[in-house]
Amino acid sequence: MRVLVIGGSDAGVSAALRVREHSPETEVTMLVADVYPNFSICGIPYHLSGEVPAWQVLAHRTNAEIEATGIDLRTNHRATAIDPEAKIVSATTDDGPVDLSYDRLVIGTGAEPLRPSIAGLDNLGPDDGVHLLHTIDDARRLDADLVRRSARQVIIIGAGYIGIEMAEALVNRGLNVTLLERLDTVLPRTLDRELADEITAELVRHGVEVSCGTTVDEIQRDGDHLVVTAEDGTRRGDAVLVVSGVKPDSALAASAGIETDSHGSILVDRRMRTNLPDIWAAGDCVHTHHVLLAEPAYVPLGTTAHKQGRVAGENAAGGDREFAGIVGTQVVRVFDRVVAATGLRDTEAGAAGYESLTVQTTADDHKRYYPGATPIQIRITGDRSTGRLLGAQLVGTHGAEIAKRVDTYAVALHQGLTVDQLLDLDLSYTPPLGSPWDAVQLAAQAWLAAR
Repeated sequence: MRVLVIGGSDAGVSAALRVREHSPETEVTMLVADVYPNFSICGIPYHLSGEVPAWQVLAHRTNAEIEATGIDLRTNHRATAIDPEAKIVSATTDDGPVDLSYDRLVIGTGAEPLRPSIAGLDNLGPDDGVHLLHTIDDARRLDADLVRRSARQVIIIGAGYIGIEMAEALVNRGLNVTLLERLDTVLPRTLDRELADEITAELVRHGVEVSCGTTVDEIQRDGDHLVVTAEDGTRRGDAVLVVSGVKPDSALAASAGIETDSHGSILVDRRMRTNLPDIWAAGDCVHTHHVLLAEPAYVPLGTTAHKQGRVAGENAAGGDREFAGIVGTQVVRVFDRVVAATGLRDTEAGAAGYESLTVQTTADDHKRYYPGATPIQIRITGDRSTGRLLGAQLVGTHGAEIAKRVDTYAVALHQGLTVDQLLDLDLSYTPPLGSPWDAVQLAAQAWLAAR
């Protein structure tokens, strides 16, 4: 049997590796549009900051390591068409077009950057100092451009995860940064204003100019500088970084007759099957089952892509595995603070039909008598009528184990626990690291008291 995988990175590589594990006799070919089959896109800000000096180490696996598993890796092979009747994928290569046949196909084409409607953006590119940031090549071009221009001032459009991470990265690199966000707060799809304002203050404390609730109207070049015109005024910079989110890269699939939703996400079932026989899809190009929602959601995350790819690969190899779903767990460092969230926020829970209640509290990360205790701000969302836990948001210091604590909430969400049942969890404790009632549980107690 021949399994063909379109796309590398998280979903594609996970699928190909799982095919080889589950069915070692199966022939696996993986097509990658560039020469970076398995690089950590999430690591790009930390390379650009200088914390990870060599971009090459962002590779999860080298080409040789992938090929050593028995995968036929074809780099610089950009898939251009799928013929589901003939079971043939057409691709362009450095040597011209090729056709590859398959018995079963896995699509992992990922996402592509959103290009907001800004006058002048379509006429400006990396040579002009205007950058998108989604691939290793994007990162290398930005890095070289900042050096070539001896850049001092960078304007970032978009204050989601990548915008925030890049603001930190460029400040750590010694640059001045302006961060512009169309919505009312930074991290607008992650945090409520009550916590987002804390992160804005952290950015400002490190010298970042932050302007939320402002729409960028135009980008134009003026001599050696770029001029960004927004609702709240005009700013000049040496370079502009546009990071306004991503959308599914699903045009190839759609042109083959694979169904997509109104947002362009490929429709798949819990086994990652598309509507066409012998074709699976996974990663940032598909919608995903959300444990707390009746309808699938589009939540492009590396952790999700890895898991979906593994499920798709196993099933393409003859297995029968379901994707368990997500609760949208995320975490990001912002200078000396860490932000984390999982599940639904109050507005999202209400829109989904829950009787939502959100309560905020502050708890120390470990016993106060032990030196160095720091506060964690936690917002818990639960269903007032059933008591079911629906979500949590946390902001704390870098050493306060924020990632560990949001993971506790994530496990509880996956298991459908109530807020009250959080009090029954047997969590670790020692004075330098926690309390007999962990901060996770103290926040739950505050929610129960308010209910």
